[in-house]
Amino acid sequence: MEARSVESTSSQHHGDAPQLRSEGAAHGAAHGATPPSAPRPRTTLARIALVGVHGFGVHHLHNLERLRAEGLVDLVAVADPNPPAPGTLPATTAVHSNLGDLLAGNHSPDVVIVATPIQTHAPLALSVLAAQADLYLEKPPVASMKDFLHLQEAASAAGRSVQIGFQSLGSHALAALDKLANGQSAPELPRIGTLKGISATGRWVRDRAYYKRSRWAGKRSLDGVDVVDGVATNPLAHAIATALRIAGARHAEDLAVVDTDLYRANDIEADDTSVIRMRTTAGLPITCALTLCATESVEPYVTLHGTEGTAVFHYTEDRVTVRTEDGETSHIFGRDDLTENLLQHLSEGTPLLSPLDHSGAFMRVLETIRTADEPALIPTENVVWVGSGDQAHAVIPGIEDILDRATRAHATFSELGLSWARPVTSGAEALFANPADPADQQSAQPAIPAAVLRSGSGLQPSLSPRPYLHPVSTRAGIVVTDHLASDHAWHLGAGFALQDVNGSNFWGGRSYRRTAGKYVDLDDHGRVDIAGITRGRDYTELELEWFGADGSLLLKEHRTFSRSLISPTTWRLDIQTQLTGVVDVTLGSPGSHGAAGSGYGGFFWRLPVNNSPRVFSSTAEGEPAVHGSVSPWLAWSGEFDGGPATLVFGAPLESPDPWFVRCNGYPAVGSALAWDTAVELAQGTSLARTNTVWISDGSLDVHQIEELIASR
Repeated sequence: MEARSVESTSSQHHGDAPQLRSEGAAHGAAHGATPPSAPRPRTTLARIALVGVHGFGVHHLHNLERLRAEGLVDLVAVADPNPPAPGTLPATTAVHSNLGDLLAGNHSPDVVIVATPIQTHAPLALSVLAAQADLYLEKPPVASMKDFLHLQEAASAAGRSVQIGFQSLGSHALAALDKLANGQSAPELPRIGTLKGISATGRWVRDRAYYKRSRWAGKRSLDGVDVVDGVATNPLAHAIATALRIAGARHAEDLAVVDTDLYRANDIEADDTSVIRMRTTAGLPITCALTLCATESVEPYVTLHGTEGTAVFHYTEDRVTVRTEDGETSHIFGRDDLTENLLQHLSEGTPLLSPLDHSGAFMRVLETIRTADEPALIPTENVVWVGSGDQAHAVIPGIEDILDRATRAHATFSELGLSWARPVTSGAEALFANPADPADQQSAQPAIPAAVLRSGSGLQPSLSPRPYLHPVSTRAGIVVTDHLASDHAWHLGAGFALQDVNGSNFWGGRSYRRTAGKYVDLDDHGRVDIAGITRGRDYTELELEWFGADGSLLLKEHRTFSRSLISPTTWRLDIQTQLTGVVDVTLGSPGSHGAAGSGYGGFFWRLPVNNSPRVFSSTAEGEPAVHGSVSPWLAWSGEFDGGPATLVFGAPLESPDPWFVRCNGYPAVGSALAWDTAVELAQGTSLARTNTVWISDGSLDVHQIEELIASR
């Protein structure tokens, strides 16, 4: 839970816990929960005690009043240093200032609900178990893995049941999502094919007052005690817990990898904007991108990415939307109340929906966050404050698209290369060994690299990992490449890629197949590894190896990058590739498989979004005219972030390959190696292409461009 008030009676925000429902008790072995050892038949009302009556405790009070009206429970006592308002409780309910007094008060509670600050969970939970009562413990269970293991031991020794307050795990949607995750269809929802990955997105707004509501708010620790009140462990913890449950990760050992990338825009200790990336022992990727610095609050959701569609679970609303080629299907499900479920567990043996033991995977995530480096502060120039005083809230510009990019590519903020993110520590380095301009060497400031070479080795397999350039900048520092875009996560800066080499996809994303007559999602992705690298002042040579989906070596490539300074506003990048067949290979494209006008493959340059784009050649103007045409050069000019810039692409010297151009849907230029016909390359033979790009600040006219081409 997000807000607790053993410390304060002030009004507090609640977490991402869905609204409590009145759907009735749970029935059967729901969602694989562990059955009880022995139910304890009950003939009288369940005696309930509540610790913490403010913050989320208010929701428990309302729910307990509902259950009392239905003749199921008797709220015998509450504990809080700040008493509840008069008239809030039944007249028979005793009020204490702390749990110790409550337990000494001869109330004999059957179940104690603990809804208090995170750092108090461990000692209070242990006291409840020692008093031989069953326990409902709000999320997160505790603030460290050590405390979690201790709590597990105590619950086992006491023979008591512990329900953890991840309310979303009571949703009936989980049964349907389990079927979709296993490649099946549910009665209410169509199948989405084989599950490729899971993501969770949370975009909330929290103001300064939110972090002033209590001493522990936004803390990593308080008075030497762990708190871990970050976006992923408290306000949007349900996003993590729900994604893990759908992935089948219940125990700590179910996760092979947990990576964190933690940031804060607010003046707090903990994170408010983070990516948590996990991989199960079965190899399923799970990425959660979360922020409390959104433009506006949106209900969080978990997405199942399948080979034939996606299923989006808005877990606070119990709503699932499935999108496939056949259209969109949406269904709203019911929900079982976790308190009722615990009571039925104790009296009838109904499995718990959110048992303590099934929080192990979540605690593995929390422990990784707890022991990670402190969240990095996002620079003030990258944060916009909306509102004034305590009602002001931080907004990270473009955060919605950033979160989308992170989840689609299973990438961290650092890997996205955001200006405010930590730089990646491996797999990215300056393309050229030395500064380009001698004046830069004499400057007190280091030269900004004109291009960064990324190995691509850390990318997801479905993106066809390969080396590429990003960012590439003009001499004034305007970035003119993009990568891991939300529309096509496999578009990787400037580089060389092919969608079909002997049936392996080295482009990323889905593959077009003539037999299907459409793009299909296949497990056919290859990878390109850097086997060697040589650098000079203005050139870099790469020795590359192309491995197919089955791991076999198909191609060897020698790729050379060279740099020439043309003027104070223009520099030239030459990219030459020489492919050599290790075996007989066929180099194909969607075009060679029958997708008219989609002959992309070979040299490719993904541009960032830019305003007023103009794409033209010596003979044509606009995307429809230049796409598929053959001309000595093609130019793109536009207003980029930082100012106007122009890119002039020189056609390869070795072959009159058609231009592939996209402007309206997304900005990209390519030189098509196999436009409508595959290229055969026999074992031991080679194929070469040399592409030249002039990168210029400002806008160039045709006359200026022709002068550049003439100097090639």
